Amino acid sequence: MDNPPYSGRGGSKTPSLVQRLSEEFETSRVPEGFMAVSGDLVSTLVAPHTPCGGGRTASPSGEFPTAEQVALENETKRVPSSDEQTIAAEPVESTDKHPTRRPLEHTRSFDNGYHFPPKYPKGEATKQALKSFWKFFTTPMGFFWTIYGLNIVAWGGMLFLLLCNAAPAMCYPTCDDIDSPRRKWVEWDSQVLTGLFCVTAFGLAPWRFRDWYYLLKYRIMGDFDGLRRLAGIHRSWFRLKGSEELAVDVGPENIPEGVPREVIPTPEKNIPNAPLTGTRAPATAVWKLDFVIWSMVMNTFAQCGLCGVMWGMNRFDRPSWVTGFLVAIACIIAMVGGYVMFLEGKKVKSIEGVPCNDRDLERLARDKEMGIPHWNNIKDKKPKEKKKVKDVEKA
Repeated sequence: MDNPPYSGRGGSKTPSLVQRLSEEFETSRVPEGFMAVSGDLVSTLVAPHTPCGGGRTASPSGEFPTAEQVALENETKRVPSSDEQTIAAEPVESTDKHPTRRPLEHTRSFDNGYHFPPKYPKGEATKQALKSFWKFFTTPMGFFWTIYGLNIVAWGGMLFLLLCNAAPAMCYPTCDDIDSPRRKWVEWDSQVLTGLFCVTAFGLAPWRFRDWYYLLKYRIMGDFDGLRRLAGIHRSWFRLKGSEELAVDVGPENIPEGVPREVIPTPEKNIPNAPLTGTRAPATAVWKLDFVIWSMVMNTFAQCGLCGVMWGMNRFDRPSWVTGFLVAIACIIAMVGGYVMFLEGKKVKSIEGVPCNDRDLERLARDKEMGIPHWNNIKDKKPKEKKKVKDVEKA
């Protein structure tokens, strides 16, 4: 009797595992690099949110629970204390410096019941930010990026002070002498910073060059699938042309058959979530995607040049201007690219909405009962009045 061919314990699974990892890499988001994520991280520390209504889903009609409904539901679960009854009976004044009558159309909820999260007092917001930071810090990635950032600040600050001659005792025999303690510490600081910058420049290189490949595929070969894949990867801030015309209920869980495929990302599961406000953000200019991707790729190239200069030449022969130029270019282009991502992400959130939790809804309901309305926008501030062009009648 012939024995069946032997295929080791994981022999038949290896190709499928490699294929699965390859497919996941093609559509995965860029890991939270220090410069690219700093803007988004800071913007969510003050008011981190969970899905609207503390995990609640919208009703079949697409409506969210209102602030009054959530507050009433939570209020029935407890008995108010005597102190709370006394406080509720007392008149409450608004904390606004310039109390004015706010237009109803800027403070009421959207038609589906959604309202932007309220703005909290500075003390309460700071306390919440510290709690959120501690929650982030206690994770492995949070601890790593915090220590990484502190090292950048510490070594970078020391280098800045040395360049400003803030330590005269190190200027022996002179500040510019190649063997002076000042010049030696400048070299050591520069070497450490070069190694730290390699973490993001080279650690994120696979994802950066993957995005670059998709971008060139779209720009040079005219393959629109490359742009659709980038739209799925950068779904938090990039919107395809025509996506603003989609129905407000279209999302990862609901993609009708008749939806044009050129207005949704690839794969389709990476389509942005349905807008909480019922309004979709307009299409993002493609040149902004070009700028962000090229900025990140150029950051990696500049870091390659910096490593070649710092580690391929000694401090006696290395031109000082080359080091300064490459460091400046590498930092500036990465920060500007990250800033563009932050601005576009904020623009999308201001139009499509920010998820809110039970705490936000309870605050909105309580303030409404006390006569303290909130502006229904992402900043909870009075919107700027549009300039009106007045026709001047000629005498």
